[in-house]
Amino acid sequence: MDMQINFPHLGIHLEHVGKTVTVFGFDIAYYGIVIVIGMLIAVVIAMHEAKRTGQDPDKYIDLAMIGIAAGIVGARIYYVIFAWDNYKDDLLSILNIRQGGLAIYGGIIGACIAVAIYCRVMKGSFFQVMDTASMSIVFGQIMGRWGNFFNREAFGGYTDNLFAMQLPVSAVRQNEITQEMWEHLVTIDGVAFIQVHPTFLYESLWNIGVLLVLIWYRKHTKFRGELFCMYLAGYGLGRAWIEGLRTDQLLLPVVGLPVSQLLSILLVLVCAGIILWNRMRRKTTA
Repeated sequence: MDMQINFPHLGIHLEHVGKTVTVFGFDIAYYGIVIVIGMLIAVVIAMHEAKRTGQDPDKYIDLAMIGIAAGIVGARIYYVIFAWDNYKDDLLSILNIRQGGLAIYGGIIGACIAVAIYCRVMKGSFFQVMDTASMSIVFGQIMGRWGNFFNREAFGGYTDNLFAMQLPVSAVRQNEITQEMWEHLVTIDGVAFIQVHPTFLYESLWNIGVLLVLIWYRKHTKFRGELFCMYLAGYGLGRAWIEGLRTDQLLLPVVGLPVSQLLSILLVLVCAGIILWNRMRRKTTA
């Protein structure tokens, strides 16, 4: 029963949603499978966009390997820094990412640093690369949130709205269950369920919208880096309110504010400002 996931108001009852699959005696996490599939498709998208814009598609295979590796490291470092209490007593657990614990903003930061170094060495345009990769990044995020679904993580607080999701108490981390969720436990066949916002779903759907906007907007850009700024602003706008619903927020030390929510708001303001400033400057020049 602890493998069950329900969306009661949608009439969806998934009886057995596993976290791993066994292949030749080895347990492979669905979280990892979803992430890898997302990465592979994202590389294909980047190569297609490179070809469309007259670049060498093969260059993006090298960039993908560098960016993905640095992104995973950055995502883990970011998460561990702001969730240090979960790892300080077991440092080896930092290396175990099979149960989740990757922060997308850390991944973006890590990948950007690696790509910037690559472009500096190879004398390429960092902003052109990031424009080309923007749709790939957001597609990877669409897929990655479904890895959270299999891990029963990245959910929000209690809700009884149309998309409310029920998860067995035994299948989630106890420190992510709020008092309000305890007060609204649902018991089915003797098993206790929490009922929560499926914020992984909200973000996945939001990112589909961001992807569609980028596909349309790419033909209307005026300067290199504009599409990447549009991605950061679009994603940040959705993440800012979705992060406010989550119960697993990474908090800034001392002040206790959600770091990803603050970063999202900052990115929206900065990236929107960059786009407006560049467009106004070009219009004035013209």
